[in-house]
Amino acid sequence: MIPDKAPEDDVFHGAEEMRRGAHVPTFDKFKELYMQSIEDPDKFWGDMAKDFFWKTKHTGRFLDYNFDTTKGDIFIKCMEGASTNICYNVLDRNVQDRKLGDKVAFYWEGNEPGDELTVTYRELLTSVCRFANVLKSQGVKKGDRVAIYMPMVVELVVAMLACARIGAVHSIVFAGFSAESLCDRIVDSQCSLLITADGFYRGDKLINLKLLADEALQKCTDKGFSLERCIVLKHLSKEAQEISLKSPPAKRPCPDLQVPWNPQVDKCWHALMADSSDECEPEWCASEDPLFILYTSGSTGKPKGVLHTVSGYMLYTAATFKLVFDHRPDDIYWCTADIGWITGHSYITYGPLANGATSVLFEGLPTYPDVSRIWEIVDKYHVSKFYTAPTAIRMLMKYGSEPVQKYKRDSLKVLGTVGEPINPEAWHWYFTVVGDGRCPIVDTFWQTETGGHVMTPLPAATPMKPGSATFPFFGVVPAILNESGEELAGTSEGYLVFKQPWPGVMRTVYGNHARFESTYFKKFPGYYVTGDGCRRDKDGYYWITGRIDDMLNVSGHLLSTAEVESALVGHEAVAEAAVVGRPHPVKGESLYCFVTLRDGVKYNRTLEAQLKKQVREKIGAIATPDFIQDAPALPKTRSGKIMRRVLRKIAGGERDLGDISTLADSSVVEQLFQNRCGAGE
Repeated sequence: MIPDKAPEDDVFHGAEEMRRGAHVPTFDKFKELYMQSIEDPDKFWGDMAKDFFWKTKHTGRFLDYNFDTTKGDIFIKCMEGASTNICYNVLDRNVQDRKLGDKVAFYWEGNEPGDELTVTYRELLTSVCRFANVLKSQGVKKGDRVAIYMPMVVELVVAMLACARIGAVHSIVFAGFSAESLCDRIVDSQCSLLITADGFYRGDKLINLKLLADEALQKCTDKGFSLERCIVLKHLSKEAQEISLKSPPAKRPCPDLQVPWNPQVDKCWHALMADSSDECEPEWCASEDPLFILYTSGSTGKPKGVLHTVSGYMLYTAATFKLVFDHRPDDIYWCTADIGWITGHSYITYGPLANGATSVLFEGLPTYPDVSRIWEIVDKYHVSKFYTAPTAIRMLMKYGSEPVQKYKRDSLKVLGTVGEPINPEAWHWYFTVVGDGRCPIVDTFWQTETGGHVMTPLPAATPMKPGSATFPFFGVVPAILNESGEELAGTSEGYLVFKQPWPGVMRTVYGNHARFESTYFKKFPGYYVTGDGCRRDKDGYYWITGRIDDMLNVSGHLLSTAEVESALVGHEAVAEAAVVGRPHPVKGESLYCFVTLRDGVKYNRTLEAQLKKQVREKIGAIATPDFIQDAPALPKTRSGKIMRRVLRKIAGGERDLGDISTLADSSVVEQLFQNRCGAGE
């Protein structure tokens, strides 16, 4: 039951026992450390850096930057002059210096219950070294870009760390994306190699990943870019039994899977690993050498290759993981994200491994084979720190408390959320039903671009307000601006911006620094612009209010309206399209599309199915429209600009449209209301 009070007056405190041994035990300690991180970042981050191995030390300022486009090029540099290797720091250092070789790095839990694998730090290091040598044997060298298109298997972690070990730049593409999306990313970053798998199951659905990969490579060739090397992991084929990590096949092999094979291009992961040496000296990289590229939707429709670099990202993911989850050596940690997203990069791979943590790596779905799967896994591995998305929480809420409470969950100590602001109803259910009212919730706000958490509670220190991201992490200085770029003090609402960098912030958009500057710094010179709105309450707590650009947050994934519109207009029947968000009880936002058809074309269910298929093929299943409405015309200003504000109201069934005096033809609005779909839902 939700208390009958204003959200900002609804305050919860973590259990007293959380404070014992906590890295940041009280709010006063948080404030003390925060001020140090702002006033003396060199010392604050310098102390953090002492936990890692540096081949050479940095010289000069720890952080150097320019956020003001009027004063020259935008840049961020961290620990210039230093050299290190992130793979060495997350594996060799743990095995050799910290004597954690026999500690479990990952409990891999497959899609099917009973399909499982345990991998120690020593085993992971051996596999990474062997695969790093495989990459070198295929001609991959420092600075080369490598595309990775794989399911949630341990080999995905092996592949990304092997790239990092030899100084290659990994570009991971979520395995739910289409062949077209994979092709676009390969071409944009000019990858020299693709790593993929034969296929995988997502619930009871078989995905032939190799078929999609081949289609993507053909599309690359059609666009004039030829990629002629592809390493294929046999995850479902019978040969999966030969896996170097000794994975028991359980119920996984799928003899019916037809895997296309071109011996001129395709190389078998297992065959290459069989003769590969397990010794590989790491490539020592400069602090600002690129570590990875990860594509995120852009408001123009063209995905942006967010570039992160070695030292700053390593420090920041390590620090945020340690402090936000209050990591202890005996924790079992589980982040349910996919490594194809930034959450998986930072909080499945790099952050946890940098801290010598033991994690659960999950291939499946939270509702397969039944809606208790998550809690069964929590009990099976005695998970103590759990991190998931509000979308997953809202979905599981629909089934009530019984599927949760049939399992103990008494190992849980900290619960986390990521991807979007969590609504208070879901927060309370998560807190009371999942956490039995004893586990603090860390509601983390951050982005692909930020590299790690930038606004978040700390579990022992921060009084929690359901739905609030609370306060900035160390080194992060937020501000709220109005339309004129003026900073607002006290209780206020406006644009969320940041005034100075932290080590893990992105450095550029790959191959397009001008786009980096225009997207994040041109609107308000001197500030990093998040693209999110925010309000600050009377107690100084920050509340993220949602996107203020042409982006939608669907199930925690940012989607560009322009990208979806482009896919729709690509159909020969569509003359014009406009896409907006409509509130959704589980996904947060759903995709509501208005399409104006070409003369003579009639709207029908067959066309609707074709349009949905077109979007899936161009972008991926996550972008499939929930609603497509026939729109004989769109509401436009006299200058021809589509009034999306009005379309959002129509999609949501809200008649209060505000000022529409600038509309060229106001009769369009009533016609759209009459055609509105999903009105009864």
